Amino acid sequence: MSVKFQDYYELLGVDRNAGEKEIKSAYRKLARKWHPDLHPAADKEKAEEEFKRINEAYEVLKDPDKRARYDRLGSRWKDGQDFQAPPDMGGARYYSSGGGFGGSGGFEGGFSDFFNAFFGGQGPAAGGRTGRSAYRGHVRGEDLETEIELSIEEAYRGVNKSIRVRGSEICPGCGGSGTRDQGFCPQCGGTGSVPDEKTLDVKVPAGVKEGSRIRLKGQGGGGQGGAPKGDLFLKVRLRPHPVFKLKESDIEVDAVIRPDQALFGDRIPVLTLDGNVNVRVPAGSRSGSKLRLKGKGFTGKYKTRGDQYIRLVIDLPTDLSDEEKELYQKLHDLRKGGV
Repeated sequence: MSVKFQDYYELLGVDRNAGEKEIKSAYRKLARKWHPDLHPAADKEKAEEEFKRINEAYEVLKDPDKRARYDRLGSRWKDGQDFQAPPDMGGARYYSSGGGFGGSGGFEGGFSDFFNAFFGGQGPAAGGRTGRSAYRGHVRGEDLETEIELSIEEAYRGVNKSIRVRGSEICPGCGGSGTRDQGFCPQCGGTGSVPDEKTLDVKVPAGVKEGSRIRLKGQGGGGQGGAPKGDLFLKVRLRPHPVFKLKESDIEVDAVIRPDQALFGDRIPVLTLDGNVNVRVPAGSRSGSKLRLKGKGFTGKYKTRGDQYIRLVIDLPTDLSDEEKELYQKLHDLRKGGV
């Protein structure tokens, strides 16, 4: 029998030296992407085929014994050549789940001819060794990560927010084992989990920064065999602010002043994280010069605060009255005459 070689590493998008954790992570991402129940009817047939191929690849690469046998095939895998099954592996059995995805019809979770020729069609419930299978025993739930978007003020003060997250729960059809009735579970397609969406109330502590992570214990993926759930990590992303520019624990703002304020000095209102404060602009200030408000920045290390810097921007007026224009003209003439 001549069957076409299946490159399982390429199917899962992992390196040939990938570890168990990397393989499992790649499989779960692809399984969620191609789960037939998440696709419209027009794409369901393609999704079922991809899902079957992904499950077959994972069935081999997650099992140390099967993976070792698979790795001994030879160095010409990438050529895509036909593979002749070894004589001592004849009599291959065809493994099929004999079911569908909740009435989706055409999916028959069976393995390819290549799998049957090389491994004898032994699926996860066929009675052979499964090694450290993800479908057996007590397996802690997967840790998940998503983003939470905050304003600079929310990050500075702390805030309570409700967020909607998509994750997964233990499949009720197989209890997280991934198998049922001598085959892949038709409800979760062998993944052991089903998509889940929920609303969480999150208490964001004061002083979180861009890229910091908030841990929600037990809000990740469901565990198997009674094992605890994983955790959910919220990665903080700060929205751009119309006034504040955050640079580590310091804050910068622009303050627009008139030429007369720069020339003679004045007091101007400036927005800070604690509200408006009046700041004295020294006489003779130049455009681009900076004023410092000590301790008015963002929370830094050891709960200390950075500083706030005010960059002065001189605005040239365009709506002058006749009297103002005359005064500016006199000033101009005086400076020109003094040159």
